[in-house]
Amino acid sequence: MEDAKPTKQSRLNGKEEAQPMKRNKQRVLMLSSRGVTSRMRHLMKDLECLLPHTKKDSKLDVKSQLYLLPELADLNNCNNCLFFEARRHEDLYLWAVKTPNGPSIRMHVQNIHTMDELKMTGNCLKGSRGLLSFDAAFDQDEHWRLTKELFTHIFGVPPGARRSKPFIDHILSFSILDGKIWFRNFQIMEKDPLQPEGPPTMSLVEIGPRFVLTPIKIFEGAFNGAVVYRNEEFIAPAKLRRAGPHTKMDRYRKKLFAAKERDERKAARALPEDEFSVPKVFG
Repeated sequence: MEDAKPTKQSRLNGKEEAQPMKRNKQRVLMLSSRGVTSRMRHLMKDLECLLPHTKKDSKLDVKSQLYLLPELADLNNCNNCLFFEARRHEDLYLWAVKTPNGPSIRMHVQNIHTMDELKMTGNCLKGSRGLLSFDAAFDQDEHWRLTKELFTHIFGVPPGARRSKPFIDHILSFSILDGKIWFRNFQIMEKDPLQPEGPPTMSLVEIGPRFVLTPIKIFEGAFNGAVVYRNEEFIAPAKLRRAGPHTKMDRYRKKLFAAKERDERKAARALPEDEFSVPKVFG
């Protein structure tokens, strides 16, 4: 009987040499721009606790030094980047980038709720690895599939990563609703907290943080390049704020116009004066 051929081995000069196993070496550089608020900083701290394979760097000036981010990622031995861009101390944008060659996704962050704000009962081990759960809608369009692949590289903690624990006790959920990406974090509960001595029952408990991402543009390169996707339905929050006073002015104009039309209709319905009226006969 012939011997079975060895798997994952190569023959060199008549000798068999085992090929090394490929390791998942995903590292993420996380940094922000100047002008971030306390809530934005708390969100970054929460994400740093959930992603132990991240490296933080100092703040960066967005207007003139955005091109330096791929070089900073290379200096920190990172092949992914999460850059939080703050505008006007109230608007937050998130860059999810695969360095050094791209692609890049720029998203608007809304409805931010940190772990301290939610105050939920669940808890997960700091540095533990999490499972990634993507909505089925991510497989429908090209830009959603690209977003799913990029999020898998960034939010998927590789085994044996720095500061990571060999445990899986939470799930990072990404869902699509109304053209937005809804992020949730759930802890995996193996027992009912009300019955600790009872039979094991698997359940999920949300522990935060939570936020909503609106994709704006997808670039071919890292922080630059050709635009491969553009969200035509997105309106910048600054434009919405500028349109607020004009909307109130339009409502006031409509109110004045309606009052003028009402007076004209009332004047048109008025009957002509009768010559046999009481004031004329007995006046």
